[in-house]
Amino acid sequence: MKYSLKPVLAAVTFATALLGVASPACANTLEQIMQQKVLRVAIDLSAPPYGMKNEAMKEVGSDVETATLLAKDLGVKLEIVPTTQANRIPFLLTNKADIVISSLSITPERAKVIDFSIPYAVIQSVIGAPKDAAIKEMKDLAGKSVVTARGTTNDLNVTKLAPAGTNIVRFENDATAITAITSGQANIFSTAPSIIAALNKKDPAKALDIKVVMSTSKMGIGVAKNNSELKEKINELVRQNLKNGELNTIFKKYHATDLPADVLAEGK
Repeated sequence: MKYSLKPVLAAVTFATALLGVASPACANTLEQIMQQKVLRVAIDLSAPPYGMKNEAMKEVGSDVETATLLAKDLGVKLEIVPTTQANRIPFLLTNKADIVISSLSITPERAKVIDFSIPYAVIQSVIGAPKDAAIKEMKDLAGKSVVTARGTTNDLNVTKLAPAGTNIVRFENDATAITAITSGQANIFSTAPSIIAALNKKDPAKALDIKVVMSTSKMGIGVAKNNSELKEKINELVRQNLKNGELNTIFKKYHATDLPADVLAEGK
């Protein structure tokens, strides 16, 4: 069955309009953030290496460090608002967060509901499977089960590109999808290369190879619409940290590669 964000986002927008408390106009402005001296950032902490907790249960990851960097530049305290892949945009629309930094790829569909900053990083969407799996193209998924995290770009891509007869099994976040792989419930994963790398490091016996690259997407920081001053300030800080190399350092630390040249060029 085809899955789309449209009904989900439409329902959220309609519901918030009825409630009259969660429209984008209610989101904290830059002035309010500076007055309160707190930046609330929605981050999925079950999406390594973007967001996760270490052995000491401290929040870490490339998105966590990006949020920390921006809060520091603003001179305010960072408040991490834990979210899930499916709730990233609803959290912004319902003013539970000021911005979203959570492996959120920039898509035309999402841009109808929220605004995005200029790109600060990238994410690939791939199909991972055991080395000996006979998968070279999307058509090879016919008759097979593929796990993914609900509401993500990976979900959208596999739903759009997989052939008829593919069984797409959706979990609420990357952590539960990873558990399905490591527990042996499934062995084909629609996800990001960094998540496959984290999975392989955690459980080499269940290691997956990247079989198909479905897309390469730029990621942006989500900002509520009609909040242009905050968006402009976030863009200013992203440009600054692309130019001085801070965002590239963060990305390379967690993803073992530099940011693409076209993303770095945004800082010029």
